[in-house]
Amino acid sequence: MTDKGRKPKLIAPPKSCDTHSHIYGPLDQFPRANSSTRLATLEAYRSMLTRLGIERCVVVHSSAYGFDNSVTLDAIAQIGQDRARGMAVIPSDISKEELQILHAGGMRGVRVSGHSTDLSAFDADKIAAQIADLGWALQLQEPTPGWVQKISPMVKNLPIPTIFDHLGTSPINENTTGKEFRALVKLLEDNDHVWVKIAAIYSNSNTGPPDYVDVGDRVRVLTQTRPNRIIWGVNWPHPHFKFNGVAESADVLDPLLDWIPEETTRKLVLADNPGRLYGFDP
Repeated sequence: MTDKGRKPKLIAPPKSCDTHSHIYGPLDQFPRANSSTRLATLEAYRSMLTRLGIERCVVVHSSAYGFDNSVTLDAIAQIGQDRARGMAVIPSDISKEELQILHAGGMRGVRVSGHSTDLSAFDADKIAAQIADLGWALQLQEPTPGWVQKISPMVKNLPIPTIFDHLGTSPINENTTGKEFRALVKLLEDNDHVWVKIAAIYSNSNTGPPDYVDVGDRVRVLTQTRPNRIIWGVNWPHPHFKFNGVAESADVLDPLLDWIPEETTRKLVLADNPGRLYGFDP
């Protein structure tokens, strides 16, 4: 896989960070836990970041590899921990020694997606207890309808940074008025440890690229509610892209010019917030 695409209109500020992308390495080097054959190499990913003007990244481990985090650790090592961090996928019985190895390799949190693992967002309290001593974050995504409302009481009491992935995956047709999105806004408003990630915007849109117009209202509400708790990710190589054609990574960056028109707020979202959350900056 090679990187092809246009330069974005948005000029990213220094230290901008893509907080959500995946690497799918060569099958003979990194065996997979499922039948996936997608190839999305580190070289292509780094080329895409350069094209977008993004200096830092967080490689989110793909569930295609199960609990073997080797492909993500390899990517972090090759990029260097001055510019890369990772989010691991872990089993419920992982040892403290294994967690320390992941930490030394640049992992700074756990991803829970509700797919292909034995953990779900409803295990957030148990996972938080396992990783709290490391200063890690917990990244949550869950296919269960109404999941944000259901886990809200638990999330309020978690002792670690908790990231709602992919805008919380609230129902698209409800936009900003639905109970699920309002529950997400309430959590963000009331809790200093709650974060929301602008990522996989194509999964949160019916209008589609290049502008993803129907995502804008949700992003505006979130950034106006708590601009210092919002982060952004490309979600390269755009798995499950549901529109015709090939996904363009610049199309997930440029809408921020409209959704977050204030340059200082965009800098928070793109650079300052992830720099603090993932330990790049003091």
